[in-house]
Amino acid sequence: MQFLIYIFVYPFLWCISKLPFRLLYTVSDGLYLLLYHVIGYRKKVVNNNLKLVFPDKTAKEITTIRKKFYKHLCDMFLEMAKTMTISKKEMEKRFKITNPEEFKRLESLNKSIILIFGHYASWEWSIVLQNYINFKGYAVYKKLANKHFDKLVRDIRSKFNTTLISTKETTSTINQNVANGTKTITGFLSDQSPRLSKDVHWSTFMGIKVPCFTGAERLAKKLDFSTAYLKVTKIKRGYYEAEIITLAEDSNGYKDYELTDMFLKELEKQIYEAPEYYFWTHKRWKHRNNTLS
Repeated sequence: MQFLIYIFVYPFLWCISKLPFRLLYTVSDGLYLLLYHVIGYRKKVVNNNLKLVFPDKTAKEITTIRKKFYKHLCDMFLEMAKTMTISKKEMEKRFKITNPEEFKRLESLNKSIILIFGHYASWEWSIVLQNYINFKGYAVYKKLANKHFDKLVRDIRSKFNTTLISTKETTSTINQNVANGTKTITGFLSDQSPRLSKDVHWSTFMGIKVPCFTGAERLAKKLDFSTAYLKVTKIKRGYYEAEIITLAEDSNGYKDYELTDMFLKELEKQIYEAPEYYFWTHKRWKHRNNTLS
C-alpha cells in the first residue's frame, strides 16, 4: 500500500517541480482555496494557537494572519516539490545568506557548530547552506513512516550535499564525527513540543509556559560546539534571506537551558514581527497545562 500511494503521488510532485515559478504560484493560489475554504485543513488548531498567543488581537486581525499563513503554507509545500528539479543557481538566487562571513568566522574557531532554527519562513530551502560552508553539513529530521516518501525527502533535502540524519541517528553520527576529528555543522528544528518527562525543560514561548526540546543545547555543551541561530526571513513570494546569529562560541560556558531560551527569544522576535510565516498547524502549546509530578 505504501508503494501504491507513492507511485500515485510522485508523478504529481515531479510535474509540479517542473513548473516555472509564475505558474507554480498560480497552482498554489488554487491549493489555498481548496485547503483553506473547502477542506479547512487544521483550521481549528491554527485558530486556537493564534488566539492563545495573541490574546489582544481582534477577530479580524486573527483572520487576516490565518489567511496569510495558509497562503504561505501552500507556497512552501509547492516550493518543497520544486526543490526536486531546481538548479543550484536558481536556489542561491532565491535563498540568500546575508552574512556568510559569520559562518567562516565560526569555522575559524575550529569547533563544530550546532545550528538551531524554527519552523519559520522556509526551513526547507535552508539546505542551500552547504554551498556557503566548508564543514560537513547535517540536518536532523523525523523519519517518515512511508519508507518510499522517506527516501524521497532524504533525496530532496540532500540535493546540495547536506546529509539528513534521523533523530535516532543524531547522537551516534555526531559522536562518530568527533572521534574521527571531522568538523561539522548540524541543523536542528527545535521549536516543536516534546514528549513530557520528569526532566523536561519548561520555558516561556510566546507568553505561554511550555516544555521544550533541549537536545541541540545538550550536545553543544557536552561536546563544546559553537551554537548559532538561523534567522530566516521571507522577503517576498519565493525569495528568502537567512542571517547567522551566533548564540555561543563556547557553549559549555553557559548555564543549562540558557541557550535554548536564547533560541526561543530569537524566534519569538520573528513571529511577533510577521506571524503569518510561522507553522501554526502544529500543536505547539498542547502541553501548556500539563505537568508531571
